[in-house]
Amino acid sequence: MAAPHGVVGVEGGSSETAPILSDSTTGDEKRPQFGTRFLTDPRQVFQHNAWDNVEWTEEQEASAKRKVLENNQPLPLEKQEEYDNRANEFWNDFYTIHENRFFKDRHWLFTEFPELAPQTSLNHESRLEVSGSDYSQQGCLDQEQRSEVAAFAHTDGDIPGSSAKYRIMEVGCGVGNTVFPILKTNNDPGLFVYCCDFSSTAVELVKSNPEYDPERCFAFVHDLSDVEANYPVPDGTLDVIVLIFVFSALHPDKMQSSISRLARLLKPGGVILLRDYGRYDMAQLRFKKGRCLSENFYVRGDGTRVYFFTQDELHEMFTQAGLDKVQNLVDRRLQVNRGKQITMYRVWIQCKYRKAVAEPLETQG
Repeated sequence: MAAPHGVVGVEGGSSETAPILSDSTTGDEKRPQFGTRFLTDPRQVFQHNAWDNVEWTEEQEASAKRKVLENNQPLPLEKQEEYDNRANEFWNDFYTIHENRFFKDRHWLFTEFPELAPQTSLNHESRLEVSGSDYSQQGCLDQEQRSEVAAFAHTDGDIPGSSAKYRIMEVGCGVGNTVFPILKTNNDPGLFVYCCDFSSTAVELVKSNPEYDPERCFAFVHDLSDVEANYPVPDGTLDVIVLIFVFSALHPDKMQSSISRLARLLKPGGVILLRDYGRYDMAQLRFKKGRCLSENFYVRGDGTRVYFFTQDELHEMFTQAGLDKVQNLVDRRLQVNRGKQITMYRVWIQCKYRKAVAEPLETQG
């Protein structure tokens, strides 16, 4: 269920190169290896395809707010319910039409999220077994956890990735444009990657990819908004959870419970990595009347839905889930169509939130 963001000109379209990011609460700038092109002379705007860390004028921001207000009349409730009930159908249709031609591999991930890169320390020894007496730092599996694991267990009794030392899970994997770069870049045998998507069509495309290796990766269908649904691992066993342009596809009423459920899957010290659409992104301003479902929540022409976040909204949800802020940054980018002499202002948000490491119990004197 990764949102369509690989083709400019499609609602929700974006370019995927490493950005300059700034923290609105501190004013600090993070300068990755790439993304260091600044527009200092407006007359040179069409000299390159993109400009980083673009500051908006007060007039631009006011204009964006007016545009959103003009088109914020929500569709009738019955239409909103229809889009909610048929969400799976719309995403399956999307991947049936586009297959793996729509997205670009996200090689910028390793610059922005070094937690996914090969140099990450793989020093967590924790074998996961259905019948095991110990996993991670959580002690014995209770009956409910045993049932959850059994639902995904291999015939030999082990869950997928049971012997891994470092476990990454991507939620909303689409056709694998995050998963496969991770697997190609990091061939450490201690790594195991889980990936899931709301769309069964997308998951089948991942599994049919020649680079899919069930010894290193496990793809499965999952509805992130269904907090009662099983995951293939018990709580407290994942090092990293990745959400790339997927959280925005959820209904706003289901976002908090979904993040809280994911937080339970993390090990102490584990982290959720998120990149998604920010408020007043070009894609939001392009929506016409009749596409608004609720405030800052829209339906595209193909029936898929998208929400546009603020940093504060995401921070509140992550902290309510019991996670600590590592990073919450806004990326304002100016993209340029040099042939058509068109400028496009993009706004994305990038977050890292970590589960606290449990304090060791004090020895009794």
